[in-house]
Amino acid sequence: MDSLRIVPGRETKPATVQDTSNSFGLHDALKYGPRSLAAEVTKTSTVRDRLENWEATQDNMKLQMQRQLFGLHMPMRILMERKIVSQNPHMPILPQSNLHLDILMGRDEVLDCADFMGSAAEMVQPMDIHADMEKKLRM
Repeated sequence: MDSLRIVPGRETKPATVQDTSNSFGLHDALKYGPRSLAAEVTKTSTVRDRLENWEATQDNMKLQMQRQLFGLHMPMRILMERKIVSQNPHMPILPQSNLHLDILMGRDEVLDCADFMGSAAEMVQPMDIHADMEKKLRM
């Protein structure tokens, strides 16, 4: 029952030289692709990986439960509404909030630092409306 997972699962471990070695004991680049030393050296915490995937796992579980209770139309409708609401026609430089998307995602009763302090991107960027509109319209 992997679809009703409450806690995010463990990430797959990257393949090491022992896993991808050929008969001579060397990494087989033709079969497994180029060797990544960064993936072999970098060790990430499993707790950090699970916390980073927490919201996605919870959202997936809720959608799967709605699918089992109400049928396939319910998660499709919710995902369609989220997609429609996430398309924001406002000017890109002005600060904006998407209350409807927050309600659909269940974040309407949660206070984050970005809610009352603003995001870091808003504080750093100078207000050049014309350049941002040209960038948005690909001019």
